[in-house]
Amino acid sequence: MKKPFKKTWILASALTLGMAVMTPLQAGATSVDTTNHVTIQIEQKIKGTIKYFDGDGISIKGSDGKNYFIGLHKFSDKQIEQLKLVEGQEIAVEGSIVESYSDFYTFDVYKKSLPKEVTKEELVQLEKLFTDMRKAEKTENYEEMERIFEAMNKITRPYELANWQPEPFEDFINEAAFLEGNITIKNQDKEQLKALYSDWVKFTKEDKSDEAQEKIDKIFTILEPYFQELYPPLTFEQYMADMEVDITKEELTKLKSIYDEAQKADKDKNEELAIKLWDQFYEMLSSHYKPVSFEEYMTDFEFDISESDYTKLKQHYEEAIALDQKGEDEKAAAQWEAFYKILDPYYLQNKDILISASKLTIHGTDLLPEQTK
Repeated sequence: MKKPFKKTWILASALTLGMAVMTPLQAGATSVDTTNHVTIQIEQKIKGTIKYFDGDGISIKGSDGKNYFIGLHKFSDKQIEQLKLVEGQEIAVEGSIVESYSDFYTFDVYKKSLPKEVTKEELVQLEKLFTDMRKAEKTENYEEMERIFEAMNKITRPYELANWQPEPFEDFINEAAFLEGNITIKNQDKEQLKALYSDWVKFTKEDKSDEAQEKIDKIFTILEPYFQELYPPLTFEQYMADMEVDITKEELTKLKSIYDEAQKADKDKNEELAIKLWDQFYEMLSSHYKPVSFEEYMTDFEFDISESDYTKLKQHYEEAIALDQKGEDEKAAAQWEAFYKILDPYYLQNKDILISASKLTIHGTDLLPEQTK
């Protein structure tokens, strides 16, 4: 029911779609007038408390009460690791407002990940392609984006393959944690897997993707029974252990029968029957879920809602839940629409303001991005 943030990942980095709330943040800051006549500052100085850290960005509650997402893309991985950021930590940030998550990922950021062997001429080509990619992204021309990605990949992939050092076969196999699960791969299978892995490495280095994919598919076909032993399917009782459902014994028995039949269809690789049974299982189960109370649902929101709107939201929420349980989908949809019509303005008012950081200050120590070579 809550609206998730939509993110599209491109060029193996956080190239994401989304709009920031454009509001003036600080008197006297440098500003521009955008095409829709909204004035924003280019350079900002904010202070706040870290809410969470996700690797390439920080979510901050500003001392001004606003929410910020701070992009750390200008900083190196080593610098970010050394920050040792924790929830509740005080931090000061300097940087520029960006319109969308994709704006964090500039060509300078992309350039840092390129092989050092890329020539100056190729760098010029890549920068033009990168700019074209951004234009295609803004118009959601995904076919053009794919074409451009392939053109960029054609330049960089030979260097990446030349520098690629595949992990040893034993490390590859041990990633599946078979040893930890006390699962021993038969010698015959292991020898076959080793040969297939060697072929996969060879074809990958030769950039023969179809042949490489064929080898990796065969590897996982051999490993499938070992994975099934390592991760056996849950019994019905295990699956239902944490479920909060209101269901009779008779219905539970019927549900178990469908579950067991679906598991058998999966094991027999009867895909059509398995899909049919799992659809039947989830449809039956969903009608017995205990709905989250309105009060519990609203505890996840960090913003304040007026008393009048809160009362209206509660009414629409409870009516929508009741109609959902009765199977009156159209009437329920109308209630949900009315619910979000009230709630959406609060989302917009409290949406994260996106800032690309150019300086961080923690415990009185300043950190600047490393200079690009």
